[in-house]
Amino acid sequence: MADRFRVTLAQMNPTVGDLAGNAAKAVVAWQAGRAANADLVALPEMFLTGYNAQDLVMKPVFHQEAMKQAEQLAKDCAEGPALAIGCPWVEGGKLYNAYLILKGGKIASRCLKHHLPNETVFDEVRIFDVGPLGGPYAVEGTRIGSPICEDAWHEDVAETLEETGAEFLLIPNGSPYFRNKMEVRQNHMVARAVETGLPVIYLNMVGGQDDQVFDGGSFVLNPNGALALQMPVFDEVITQLDLERTDQGWRAVEGDKAHLPDAWEQDYRVMVESLRDYMGKTGFKKALLGLSGGVDSAIVAAIAVDAIGAENVRCVMLPSEYTSRESLDDAEAVAKALGVHYDYVPISEGRSAISNTLAPLFAGREADVTEENIQSRLRGLLLMAMSNKFGEMLLTTGNKSEVAVGYATIYGDMNGGYNPIKDMYKTRVFETCRWRNANHRPWMMGPAGEVILPNVIDKPPTAELREDQKDSDSLPDYPELDAILEILIDQEGSVADCVTAGFARETVKRVEHLIYISEYKRFQSAPGARLSPRAFWLDRRYPIVNRFRDPS
Repeated sequence: MADRFRVTLAQMNPTVGDLAGNAAKAVVAWQAGRAANADLVALPEMFLTGYNAQDLVMKPVFHQEAMKQAEQLAKDCAEGPALAIGCPWVEGGKLYNAYLILKGGKIASRCLKHHLPNETVFDEVRIFDVGPLGGPYAVEGTRIGSPICEDAWHEDVAETLEETGAEFLLIPNGSPYFRNKMEVRQNHMVARAVETGLPVIYLNMVGGQDDQVFDGGSFVLNPNGALALQMPVFDEVITQLDLERTDQGWRAVEGDKAHLPDAWEQDYRVMVESLRDYMGKTGFKKALLGLSGGVDSAIVAAIAVDAIGAENVRCVMLPSEYTSRESLDDAEAVAKALGVHYDYVPISEGRSAISNTLAPLFAGREADVTEENIQSRLRGLLLMAMSNKFGEMLLTTGNKSEVAVGYATIYGDMNGGYNPIKDMYKTRVFETCRWRNANHRPWMMGPAGEVILPNVIDKPPTAELREDQKDSDSLPDYPELDAILEILIDQEGSVADCVTAGFARETVKRVEHLIYISEYKRFQSAPGARLSPRAFWLDRRYPIVNRFRDPS
């Protein structure tokens, strides 16, 4: 028997639906493995189709084409190491989430996912059939067990594989980011390593797909749970892992251990990577946004520049008579610090024309939020016109606090194709601006240094839709609001929970009311980077028509 087994770990970024492109990436990884004399080249879960492909996987022509691509890939990679790759698979009229082992020009083995996640962003019970508890497959005489992603979060699959002769576990994953998730993953995998007494290889994909970012961070544990290899987060990397046979079985040889950045850096990188991939995978090269002089548009501008470069970002200032000189100066300073093109497009003339058009209908009625919303919708109209004319994706800039309580104008400042800060509360936006000013990384395409003026961060937030307006006129101060939202949304807590935490019941009830009546706005809002396990979209699906209010 061989005393050494080499696995090429391909932590790579697939594109949903790009079967040929994903197969080509698999070939690149396989060629790297062949050059390194690997025994097995491994790619993540559902890599051939991209992940999370949702209901697209159920479309017969799609999964049939994916299966054909897998068969062709086996032929293309016939002479060399085995290739393990995730792909949908139909067997006995049932559709499975499968992990295929390609060897000698054919599909030599396949593993079928047993535990199908049916929470947060996953609907696999809707899409796939449950695979049986299976045994290991053999590569070059070594027996390998591959629990597929969720399967490794449960004891039974790994235990069955160990009992049926697996010598180590290779776990392919499509595990998307949320804040501090790496610790959760590692705790589960340490449990599997200790329970089975086997080395555990946790292989995750990278890249953005809609609201989700797969953060990589693949790692390898020896049977006592000790870390043998840590791959970087977010980067596409192909790494060689050696396992050596000992008297106690296989053991992973110590390898590089990449530094894992803190939560502030990981959140910021998720927003950058999600925008970069969302634009790249949908074909957009350039972006634009309205730059108001406020903190939200400033951080979105910085994210956009870091994602696609200053030369590809247009910022537009759209002042009305309520826009302060301070806001214009702050917006211009941010644009100059980031190095972006910026345009100055006053809305007063257009607003007057709309007001005059509506004057006969509104005669005798007091000015109210209607007139405020006209400004926002006019800005949205102008920005969408520029988006159409210049072929630039419009970015929207509402933070999670505003999205939660509907403090945004539908068909106005909610216009846009993507919202990088959709899952970031306002108080965290302030701190993220400070973090970006103080930090620069090689993956950022924007300049180092202070790109968001302290005045932008420190001044009282305002929409500037009427004289002397402040956000606090309509909402609790953001530290209070965000703490209430954290309980009601992220923790799914009750009004009573908020009151117990020290908040006034009247304030909490008002916030709860705003959350519920704003559901229709969120339903029509742009997608945005998922940073938490309770992001607005697949993580939290509430009815639009809903009369329930917490009676506590």
